[in-house]
Amino acid sequence: MRFSWTGLILAPLLLPAIFSAAEGSLQDQSVLAFLIVLVPGCIVSYGTTIFLFLPCLYLVTLWRPMTGFKVCLLGLLLGAAAYVPLTLMVWKSSGHDSGPPTESFWAFFVRWVSDPWAAIFPLAGLITAGLYWRLGTWRLRRSIALQP
Repeated sequence: MRFSWTGLILAPLLLPAIFSAAEGSLQDQSVLAFLIVLVPGCIVSYGTTIFLFLPCLYLVTLWRPMTGFKVCLLGLLLGAAAYVPLTLMVWKSSGHDSGPPTESFWAFFVRWVSDPWAAIFPLAGLITAGLYWRLGTWRLRRSIALQP
């Protein structure tokens, strides 16, 4: 699969913007709430896309030809994998007064994975990967159609 700058810029921005708009609409100071949610969301989304999704997509593309379904499946798996380091960061500050944790990581992880909000990470990976694929193939088809 070819690299797409349009996909890289727009795909990771969609879900943090949607969640930030939803959070901002629930708060009194909507612009501030929008930015407070958007900035960390973009850090996680762009970081996962640049440092995890694109290298994995490149390596898998060398091994097998990619389809939209395979790219979405890769995004789903990597979205679930991105949840683990974030949970580790929360676990390390889960003790009394943000000190050392009082329970094991695996007990904490099982409790956090059972939260319905944990499904956002694989879903966000799926949507971001699908949008990246769509934007990349759209640009490729458009450039082929414009050639004489």
